[in-house]
Amino acid sequence: MKKQFLKKQLFLLLSITVMTSSAVAATVDDTLDNADNSTPFLTTHDPYERFNRVMFRFNDTLDKVVLKPVATLYTKVVPNPVSKGLSNFYNNIDTVPTVLNDILQANFYQATSDFWRLAINSTAGVLGFFDVASHLGLEYNKEDFGLTLARWGYKNSNYLVLPFMGPGTVRDQAGWMINYQYLSIYPYVYPIRTRYQIYFAGVVVHRAELLHYENVMEEAAIDKYTFVRDAYLQRRNYQIQRNEELADPYLDKSNTNKAGE
Repeated sequence: MKKQFLKKQLFLLLSITVMTSSAVAATVDDTLDNADNSTPFLTTHDPYERFNRVMFRFNDTLDKVVLKPVATLYTKVVPNPVSKGLSNFYNNIDTVPTVLNDILQANFYQATSDFWRLAINSTAGVLGFFDVASHLGLEYNKEDFGLTLARWGYKNSNYLVLPFMGPGTVRDQAGWMINYQYLSIYPYVYPIRTRYQIYFAGVVVHRAELLHYENVMEEAAIDKYTFVRDAYLQRRNYQIQRNEELADPYLDKSNTNKAGE
């Protein structure tokens, strides 16, 4: 019984690591896409840099040894249309906590937009495998409890890298746990083994999507730790500003871009 429990915990920790690896790559992607605008960084609060660098190396090594090979194998054996459908499916699952965080942020226009996206893709899109909502102008949006805490006033937070959890801030690391435990669908999936299987499949899908960004990051970064940290903080700063300044991030895309200027 004890062995089974330990295996489940290790499996979950590995799953979390894949997700945080995907988050790093997504952060880098956003940074490169917005390289020409002047989105300001949050003030860099990194008093735990020595600890953070050790944890960063640990997570990076684990990703290279375990997670990246799994994602690479996935891209080789899964056809592109199936891979795209699975990506859409997991984005649809992520829209559930997004809607709840929209409401907690009192951003009701965005909550309505995200709710309709979830409803349309879950039905007409066959559980989200087809992104029908995007063709109707309902763009993908992702919110989490860390952004909700920022909306409530907890904006500046020390940068913190945790083993398995990856890059974040004190606010965002605490927010991730609440987001997963109380706002996502995963804790309500039973049996537990099925929950972990669905979760792990999802993190492999997201990790595989971002493999092609890694070479860009390696070429751009003199100090990989600093690059990831600054990219993460820049992205969060943009998201926090957008949620503060825009009642509706979909209404006028030119205004959305100006939020980062």
